[in-house]
Amino acid sequence: MTRTSQPASATTIQRQAAFARTLPMEDTRDFDDAIRGRMDALPDAAYDNEAGKTAWSLAPYGFIDGDDCPDTVNPSLWRQARLNMIHGLFEVVEGVYQIRGMDLANMTIVEGKTGVIVIDALSTVEGAQAGLALYRRNRGNRPVSAVILTHTHTDHWGGVLGVAGREDFTSGRIPLIAPDQFMEHAVSENVLAGNAMRRRAFYQFGIFLPPGQQGHVDNGLGKTYAGGQAVLVAPTDLICATGDTREIDGVTFEFQMAPETEAPAEMHIFLPALGVLNLAENAVHNFHNLLPFRGAQVRNALNWTHYISEALEMWGDGANVLIGQHHWPVFGRDAVRDYLEVQRDLYKFVHDQTVRMINQGLTPHEIADQITLPDSIARHWHARGYYGSLRHNVKAIYQFYMGWYDAVPAHLDPLPPVETGAKLMEYMGGIDAVVARAQADFEAGNYRWVAQVMNDAVFADPGHDGARQLLADAYEQLGYLSECATWRNSYLFGAQELRHGIREMPKAAARPGSALQSITEAQLFDLMGTWVDPSKAEGVSLVLDFRFTDLDRARRATLRNCALTHVPISASEGNGAVADVVLDIRRSDLNQLIARAVTLPDLMADGRARIAGNPAALKGLFDCMAPVFGNFAIVEP
Repeated sequence: MTRTSQPASATTIQRQAAFARTLPMEDTRDFDDAIRGRMDALPDAAYDNEAGKTAWSLAPYGFIDGDDCPDTVNPSLWRQARLNMIHGLFEVVEGVYQIRGMDLANMTIVEGKTGVIVIDALSTVEGAQAGLALYRRNRGNRPVSAVILTHTHTDHWGGVLGVAGREDFTSGRIPLIAPDQFMEHAVSENVLAGNAMRRRAFYQFGIFLPPGQQGHVDNGLGKTYAGGQAVLVAPTDLICATGDTREIDGVTFEFQMAPETEAPAEMHIFLPALGVLNLAENAVHNFHNLLPFRGAQVRNALNWTHYISEALEMWGDGANVLIGQHHWPVFGRDAVRDYLEVQRDLYKFVHDQTVRMINQGLTPHEIADQITLPDSIARHWHARGYYGSLRHNVKAIYQFYMGWYDAVPAHLDPLPPVETGAKLMEYMGGIDAVVARAQADFEAGNYRWVAQVMNDAVFADPGHDGARQLLADAYEQLGYLSECATWRNSYLFGAQELRHGIREMPKAAARPGSALQSITEAQLFDLMGTWVDPSKAEGVSLVLDFRFTDLDRARRATLRNCALTHVPISASEGNGAVADVVLDIRRSDLNQLIARAVTLPDLMADGRARIAGNPAALKGLFDCMAPVFGNFAIVEP
C-alpha cells in the first residue's frame, strides 16, 4: 500500500477542542520547575557516536514549539511533549545536578568532597559521555567517585561505561551500587520472551515512526530512546534493606527498597544533608504503567502506593526537593508532600476501585469504561496518563489478581483471529459489505468500533485493500486523540505497518549477543529450552554435560519428551558416565556458539572446545533447536 497518513478528521478536531477545555491550562508551574536552574545545554541536545553519526538530537522535534497544538496531537500530550523538550545541565540544589533531555531518562550527579557520585547512567555509553562532559564543562573535571543504579531498566544502566571504565568497577576502585537482585532481574526480564518484547517495543515507543505532527511526538517519560551502545556491568555493592546507608565521598546516602513496583528491583534515595529525595521512577510527572505494552510481569499497584507512603513517613519532613530519574524536580517542602500524597492516592484509588469492581463481577473492559479519577486527583498534571493510561492500568490490576480469564465460558476457547474474522465476515454479509458499513461508522467518528471490526476483516482477508486502509485510518484518528504517548505510538505504528508492511530488522539485532553474556548458566539453558522445536525433538532422548573450563562449574542438560531440563553438577561429575557427550568449553565460547557467531568445528580446531563421547548427541541437540530472532506480524495474520 502507498496511502500516506491522513489529517485529523472533523470529528477528531471537535474532540480535541472539547478535551482541551477540560484541562487545567492555567497551571503552568511545571514549565517554571522544568527550566529552573538550567546552567548550560548542547545545541538541540545533540551528540554523536564514535562513527560520527548522530546518536541523539532534538532537532527533528523542532516542530514542538509553543502553545498552538496541532489537531493531530492530543492537547495534554502536546503540553508534555513541550516540557520534555527542555534539556541541558540543571542545578537542583548546590551540589546536586541533573542531565535532562539528552536521553529518555535523567542522569543525576552529586558532588562529593573529591569527586562526583553518578546516579543512573542513561541508555547508552555515548549519552553518558556527553552528559558527563557537559557537567564537567561547567563544574570542572571532577573524577567519578561512585555510580548508583536505581533500578533494572536499560535506560538507567546502559551507559555505565560512559562514566568510568570496566576495570574501574571490577577492581573496586569505583563502587557500582544497585538494589538487591539487580543482575537477576536486569537480564531475566527481557531474555526468555526477548524477541517478542523487542518487537512489541516498536509499537510502545514508536521507534520507527517519523517525528512530526502526524507521527512521533513523545514517549511520555521523555522524548525517545537514544541510539548507541548499551552495556551491562555487574554491581559491586548491593543495597539489601530499607534504612541501609552509604557514606560516599563525604556524602550520606539513605536508601529505601521498593521492589515489584516500576521495576522488579528498584530503590529510592535520600540525601539528608541536602534535603533531596529521589524516588527513581516511582513518582515521575505522569501516571506510570502497570503493564508495559512491550510485555513484562504485571506490576504491583498496592506495593507502589505503600512505598510512596513509607517514603513520606521516612523523609517527608526533611525533603525540600523531589527529583526522579525522568522529568523535572518538585521544589519546596509543602509542594513535595502534596505531590507525593497525590501520587500515592492515585495508585491506591485505581487499585482499590478496580478490585471493588472486580468483586462486583465487572470484566476488564467494563471496568476500563466505567472508572474515572476523582477531580481532586485528575486536576493534577502529574496524575495524567502520558505513559500508563487509566484504561490499561485497570486491566493490568485485573490481570494481577484474576489472570486472563474473565469467567465468561465463551472466552475459554474462542476461535483464533483468522477463523474468527472469516466467520464474522460471512455472518455480516461478506467483507465488502462490512467495509462499506464501517466506512459510515468512520464518518460518524466511531473509531473504536471501526478498528475492532476492521481488525477482524483484515485477519479474514489481509489482502483486502479497503479493509486495510480503513483500519489504518481508524488507528490513525485514535492515535491523534490519545493522551497517552504509548497508545498514540501503538495506533500510529499499527497504521504504518498496515500501509507499508513490516520493516526489515537490522541483521545486528537478530542475535541475543550482549544478553547471553550477562545471564547465568541456569538462565542460559532455560532460554535454550524455549528454542526446542517439538517437530524436530519428538522421540529424541539425550543427556549432555557442559563443563565450563573457565568457571570450574558444569551443568547437565537432558532433552526428553521434547523438553530441555538441566541441573548443576560438579565439574568432576561430567565424565561421560551418565551423559551421551561431554563438552569442555569456556562459557563465553558457548555464548558465541549459541548465537551462531562461531561453529563447533571452528572452536575445536582452535582448541577452545573438546568433546568426549558421541559428538552426534551434541549435533542432535542443536538440530532440535530453532531460535526465534526477527519480526512477526501483529496487525495482520
